[in-house]
Amino acid sequence: MPMARSAAYAEEKAEVEVLKGQVTKHDDISKRLRGLQGRLKGDGHSVADSIGPVRDNTREVQVIASNVEKLVKHIDTMLVSGQDKAREEKLIRAGPVKVGIEEYLNCLRRLERSLEQFSASKMKIQQQTVGDYNELLSEGLSKVQDYFRKVLSDLASPIEPLGFITKDKPFPTLPPDQLPQLRSIERCLSTPTARSLSYNQRENVLIRTYPETRANYLSSSLQSLSLASITTSKRRNADEPYRQGNSAIGSYAIALEGIFRSEFHNISAIFSREDWGVVFEATCRKALAELAKTLRELNMQIKANITTDCFLGYEIIETITQASQRLGQETGELKLPFSDALKPVRETAKSSIPELLEDQRRRITSMQTLPVDGAAMPFTTETMTRLQTMTAYPKSLSSILASLGDGNWTSGNSLQSMNSSASLPSLRSLDVGADGTALLAHYVLDTIDTHLITLEARSRMLHKSKAVSGVMIYNTVALIDRMIRSSDLASLLSGSGSAQSKMDNWRKKATATYMDSWKEPCSALLDVVYMSRPSNRPQSQSSLSSAEIVKSLSSKDKDSIKEKFKHFNASFDECVRRHKEMMPAMEREVRSGLAREIGNMTEPLYTRFFDRYEAMDRGRGKYVKYDKGSLSAILAGLG
Repeated sequence: MPMARSAAYAEEKAEVEVLKGQVTKHDDISKRLRGLQGRLKGDGHSVADSIGPVRDNTREVQVIASNVEKLVKHIDTMLVSGQDKAREEKLIRAGPVKVGIEEYLNCLRRLERSLEQFSASKMKIQQQTVGDYNELLSEGLSKVQDYFRKVLSDLASPIEPLGFITKDKPFPTLPPDQLPQLRSIERCLSTPTARSLSYNQRENVLIRTYPETRANYLSSSLQSLSLASITTSKRRNADEPYRQGNSAIGSYAIALEGIFRSEFHNISAIFSREDWGVVFEATCRKALAELAKTLRELNMQIKANITTDCFLGYEIIETITQASQRLGQETGELKLPFSDALKPVRETAKSSIPELLEDQRRRITSMQTLPVDGAAMPFTTETMTRLQTMTAYPKSLSSILASLGDGNWTSGNSLQSMNSSASLPSLRSLDVGADGTALLAHYVLDTIDTHLITLEARSRMLHKSKAVSGVMIYNTVALIDRMIRSSDLASLLSGSGSAQSKMDNWRKKATATYMDSWKEPCSALLDVVYMSRPSNRPQSQSSLSSAEIVKSLSSKDKDSIKEKFKHFNASFDECVRRHKEMMPAMEREVRSGLAREIGNMTEPLYTRFFDRYEAMDRGRGKYVKYDKGSLSAILAGLG
């Protein structure tokens, strides 16, 4: 057993020795590896230090190679562009007419692209090329602009607008086959490069070229109607009021609207949206200046004959304003130029409103005589005709009356105040919610009131008889009422509750004035009964006959009754005579109205008086001239 253990121990010891030997061997290897690693690290740094300069030199070589490559490309491009330049220069020199406008525009586009490429390069050698291309492109753009102007000039022959108006034909526009070409030219000349070459600023040269060419076409085409508006507005008899449609101003306004609308169609088909307004306003400027000149001349005529030609002013405002509004809705332009052109006529028309009232006061007050038979004056018809004519211009008068303010036309110093502060509107004139129809109705009623008040005052001064004065006022009211009902004044005043009451009040006033002359015969029929006298106290109206009543009277009372009959007969006959003398001058409704009033006042009084005292005369006719039947017949004949 011990020997076995020794053998095992010796074997294990041998294995331990082997393992120790291997450990020692591994330690040696590790030392050698660490040594090698240190040497490799040092060698790596040496290699990196050696390769760095090589790498930097390689990069510089690459940059140089790239630049050389680019230079070669630029040289190739310059060689090609030199060949292209010769070809493009030939096209540019030939012009768009020979080459064709589309090909010419394509040439300009190629030149512009080449110019942009050369301009982007920083090579000094290309500066001369850039300059050459600039000159070539400028020449081409100039020729295209001339071509654009020539095309428009060839299509700018003036037209006769009246032919289009009478035939209800739209005004001509530029030919459809020309519009795409003109649009292409506009696009070519509106690029930043083209704008800078044209005006050295960012502006489309055609914005000036188009108006310069087309403005004469517009003004020349409208010139005939401008002259016609002036000549047709002048009348041989300046005292006659202007009649609607006598002036050619309506045709002038239609022509302005139509030809401007067609021109806007041209502009919108050629130019970009942001340029429409500028080009349109510039193109129409000359024609609008001619319109303003025409309106100033017409305004001078209106001011010289304001009471008769104010209606021409209303018509001008109406027609021009409507044309301006329709154009404004379609184009969004020209509202201010139209407004400026209308300003003189509008101010004159505004002053005519109080002037018409003042004119009728002045003319009635200056009358030295009035119709002796109470007939209505011709001036009443003239005044109502004025008012009837005003209803033909509701829109213009609504704006004018609104600017004056409701009722401001009646003030005594309205004309002076308007002249001194025409540019300073009152708060009332700024009432944009004012009802124009109501304002015109108020003005009509104020005119009628002014006419009747002034006429009544003049009649009291010139007519000695109240009867004649009453008949004249009643006739005037009847004439006014009839002319209202037979015209558009009826619908205008239908919404005014005071219109009918005003007419009724004037009828009552005229009737009362006339009936003053019938108070004298009627006063004779008012007998006095002294109730303190038992002999004169009647038992009842129905119980006593006329003979009994007369028998109960004293001789003094009988004489008084006889005188009353005589006085009635004389004054009644005189009133009837005067009435019949005026009957031919009475309007139909005046005759019937006054006859009814006379009968209502006279017949009941006479019937009562006659029933009481007819026995006074005993049928001899010495005192009682009329029985009830004959009196009724005479009264019936007064209507």
